[in-house]
Amino acid sequence: MNVLDLLQERGYIEQLTHPKEMYDLFEKEHVPFYIGIDPTADSLHVGHFISLMVAAHMQRCGHKPIILVGGGTAIIGDPSGKTDMRKMLTKENIEHNVNSIKKQIAKFVDFDGENAAIIVNNADWLLDLNYINFMREIGSLFSINKMLAAECYKNRLDSGLTFFEMGYMLMQSYDFLHLYNTYGCKLEIGGNDQWSNIIGGVELIRKIGKNDSFGLTFKLLTNSEGKKMGKTEKGALWLDPSKVSPYEFYQYWRNIGDNDVKTVLSLLTTLPMSKVNELASLEGVEINEAKKIAAFEITKLIHGEEEARNAENASNALFGGEGNLNSMPSTKLKDPSISIIDVIVLTGIAPSKGQARTLVMQGGITLNDNKISDISYILSNEDFSNGYAILKKGKKIFHKLEI
Repeated sequence: MNVLDLLQERGYIEQLTHPKEMYDLFEKEHVPFYIGIDPTADSLHVGHFISLMVAAHMQRCGHKPIILVGGGTAIIGDPSGKTDMRKMLTKENIEHNVNSIKKQIAKFVDFDGENAAIIVNNADWLLDLNYINFMREIGSLFSINKMLAAECYKNRLDSGLTFFEMGYMLMQSYDFLHLYNTYGCKLEIGGNDQWSNIIGGVELIRKIGKNDSFGLTFKLLTNSEGKKMGKTEKGALWLDPSKVSPYEFYQYWRNIGDNDVKTVLSLLTTLPMSKVNELASLEGVEINEAKKIAAFEITKLIHGEEEARNAENASNALFGGEGNLNSMPSTKLKDPSISIIDVIVLTGIAPSKGQARTLVMQGGITLNDNKISDISYILSNEDFSNGYAILKKGKKIFHKLEI
């Protein structure tokens, strides 16, 4: 199967630079391609998920992934989608982040075999560039007028776009040229917010006399209302279990909307589309079975089958009366006599005492299925009659308390 057909069937593709030429290319040869990830944190999050799934599908179809970690470009920071300039990272921060996310990337692509993936760091070629030579050879091929018309820059013109950030497109475009010359890379892929930067690289290669550079963007992960998925009460849905536990990760996908089931199964699992369509067609209470499958498959991919099963069991114990609670996020207390406000903050259910009080007064907190309405409530041994207590915010956020 032509990989473009596969990606189209699963709903990944948003834009292509040269559709017919690309289709013909993928019909006749295995194509080295690259995706860039700026190491702005020491973990990937759900925002990176789709790009790595696309890379995984492409590798299974015989194409070679080049994963570029932006040790050089992260020093500037991509202005795309940002209203303010990104925080500048030190080289030490970037090196630490690069080493951390390499382990997560290995869950998606294979680094062995004929079309083994490779990881490259653009710091290796960007940090030693001579500014004058770079601007003469590369900068002279870019039109400022055209750059300012790009979405990634237009959004920043009112708040102030620095010349420092304008250089990002040139750097990313140069990355593509370097990978083209070094590894025969012919395709850059990325989220739809990267369209302008990807076009920059495609056009740069074509301006120097080559005609086989291409770009592909895929849809961002959004729900049926058009809002980005992957945001939790605590912030981003990280792939690192020390930041977001496998149970919390599982519960996020278990609680998606009915209309988002097909999107999530298509984009974030490797289930055949026949199975995806079958699950997405379920209605009423039966759709919950599809959500359970989605949550399990996605959690298994990121955290492994054992952790996925543990999370599933903990969820079943809460909602179905079966399984166990061992994988639920938990906190051990030295003394059961703690105020409800303090325990809400201690568990991270609310970031401050003020917000904790508001939750209690609005009826958003229950303890062992009993609604707590008194902000001065103090927990006692009676609340731990089962050996533990379950603190709950709303209908979906749970925390196990132990002595």
